Amino acid sequence: MSETSEGPVAMRTRLPQAFRRVDRAVLTAFGCILLLLFIGSLYSSNFLSLDYLLQQLKVASFLGVVAAGMMLVILLGHIDLSVPWVMTTGAMMACAAAGFGTLGPALAIPFGVVCGALFGLVNGLAVAYLRIPSMIITLATNVVAQGLMVLYTGGFSPSDSAPAAVRWLATGHVVPGVPNAILVWALISVAMVVLLSRTSYGRSIYGIGNSERAAYLSGVDTRRVVMIAFILSGALSAFGGVLLAGYASKAAQAMGDAYLLPSIAAVVLGGTSILGGRGSYLGTVAGVILITLLQSILSVMQMPEAGRQIVYGVVIIAMLLLYGRTPASR
Repeated sequence: MSETSEGPVAMRTRLPQAFRRVDRAVLTAFGCILLLLFIGSLYSSNFLSLDYLLQQLKVASFLGVVAAGMMLVILLGHIDLSVPWVMTTGAMMACAAAGFGTLGPALAIPFGVVCGALFGLVNGLAVAYLRIPSMIITLATNVVAQGLMVLYTGGFSPSDSAPAAVRWLATGHVVPGVPNAILVWALISVAMVVLLSRTSYGRSIYGIGNSERAAYLSGVDTRRVVMIAFILSGALSAFGGVLLAGYASKAAQAMGDAYLLPSIAAVVLGGTSILGGRGSYLGTVAGVILITLLQSILSVMQMPEAGRQIVYGVVIIAMLLLYGRTPASR
């Protein structure tokens, strides 16, 4: 009798604690997702169909991969502005590598990701060891990557098409009805959650974001942690570009330009403090879905690209006012 009588009491006491551990920003983001789904259903009856929602998740997966790397950098209190052309570089180099010999198609994806990781390494070394502000160095590497790709292509879209493996990874189906891109994003999401919540490296990221000096005095190799975060950001940006090339069947000039502001907005919308030290990847997932649905609704409303950029900027400013002044805690 005592077990049956204590069971509901225990559940009643545990549930509020579980809900209290969920960041209010995450709950707000998921609430906004439901609101956008409702608004979208008013414009189109197909907005809530399973096929349409899967299509939106597939589109969101490219942004989700890029936002994963961006979140690591923002948690440290830095920013990565090299995303647009690192994405383009990863896509173009993967497509180019596929044309070299019989091993080319097998090495296409790893080669594209490694190219992005090299740009991340440059950013990480400059920020961690040379103490160059991340905004400056990542903006510079973005310009360098742009120059290299313009030099490689002569200023035109490359003629290389995405290899079959890249197209399959982005648009194929291992699980019937579920695009592979969604599964890839799901695997990266699980890896991010484990990295941030179950590893010493994840704890070091939060510690540096809260106070780099305190983390250093506690024995954390802060420079190594920062460098690895930028390498991961570059690799994930390039991988996002590879997936995008598979989705479009080829790489194109400036294909990553549309992902810089949305990747930052998705991270901030999910409750990650722009000052570092606070945030969860679950919130970033919510932010990615929110941004994707917002893009879809703005497209249905036929809002021009300039108007969409204004919306993103206003969203980032609003979230900075809400979360950017909140003391980081973990």
